[in-house]
Amino acid sequence: MSKSTNIYMDYASSVEANPSSIHEFGVEAKKKLEKTRLEVANILGARPEEIIFTSGGTESNNLAIQGVVLAWRGKTLPHIITTNIEHPSVLETYKMLQKRKLAQISIVPVEPNGIVDPRKIKKEIKKNTAFVSVMYANNEIGTIQSIREIAKEIRHYKKENKKNNIFFHTDAVQAVNYLDLNVERLGVDLLSISGSKIEGAGKIGALYKRTSVAFSPIWGGGDQEMGFRPGTENLPGILKFAQALKITQKIKEKEVKRLTGLRNYFLKKLISLQNENQKFSRVLGRGSARPLQNFDFNFVNGDLENRLPNNINITFPKIPSDLLVIELSAHGIMASAKSACKSGDGKVSHVIKAIHPETKDTDGSLRFSLGRKTTRSDISHTIKALSEILIKLKKWYN
Repeated sequence: MSKSTNIYMDYASSVEANPSSIHEFGVEAKKKLEKTRLEVANILGARPEEIIFTSGGTESNNLAIQGVVLAWRGKTLPHIITTNIEHPSVLETYKMLQKRKLAQISIVPVEPNGIVDPRKIKKEIKKNTAFVSVMYANNEIGTIQSIREIAKEIRHYKKENKKNNIFFHTDAVQAVNYLDLNVERLGVDLLSISGSKIEGAGKIGALYKRTSVAFSPIWGGGDQEMGFRPGTENLPGILKFAQALKITQKIKEKEVKRLTGLRNYFLKKLISLQNENQKFSRVLGRGSARPLQNFDFNFVNGDLENRLPNNINITFPKIPSDLLVIELSAHGIMASAKSACKSGDGKVSHVIKAIHPETKDTDGSLRFSLGRKTTRSDISHTIKALSEILIKLKKWYN
């Protein structure tokens, strides 16, 4: 069939052809795939052969963790370390490996402000430690971990003990829009990113894997992605992902400044809400870098300084999260209670429980995420709606 007489085939030649095929369209698709891989690698400060395209953050995290564990050649089970506020795709994978007796695990608790002490990570390292995973920025409370400091502690241990087979991974899915992604500056061996958090990127992701990392594929079925991820690459998604990632890098500095201002405005309006309505009588502000004034039942979860510019997470004791989410949705406001992966289990978020163990299942926590289209008027609308909802639901906390 002639490509010049078939509209579909013309389109297919640009993005839909299989990059593994050796015909003309396949060769063209392969060139575009590798050009895009180079573009993503340049953004991360990596080599193109160190970029593995995936379906998203969950797959990237699973591939990183299981890929290292399966490659372990020690005499004992590999030991892997993480924190107690990681995304379920990390925590549940760790627990699965432990249950299947494929790894020993250590879960390091974060401090009340939602940030882990790098020295506590180092303290957990053993002779058979193979892998450490610490989330760059938390998806629920927005806290930013000291990835460089953790990397430094791991390097010190490796040097002191002449041990080179400990690999450090970070889940950077939430960080991609706002933080430095250069893998050399961060000092990581593996890094997960996803298009799901980048406007216009689609359902696609990538895993950076340093060339020196001992790694095994976790699925069979093909030699795509350097043999680590079988299956025909989603070229249309990969192209969108790379373009969106480039745009993000261009606007990052300006957008961080804008969103930080909006976030602070949101907090100011929350304080104003307290002052005007006198719903709460004293400050809690637990886990915050500085206490918020005039709050009682409300408190902002996570450090107020070392957090993403677009994240605000608040607890409302005795008001169920799901009820708050539904009430806000009725006002056209889309907030979240916790990670979407666990949104239907009816339990308090494991992240909130980690920093506030006293939190009950009847206590509601809300995450407000600001984006590129968020304006001050949106925040004013949210505060007004929240005030009305709290008045309506006051029976829950009276």
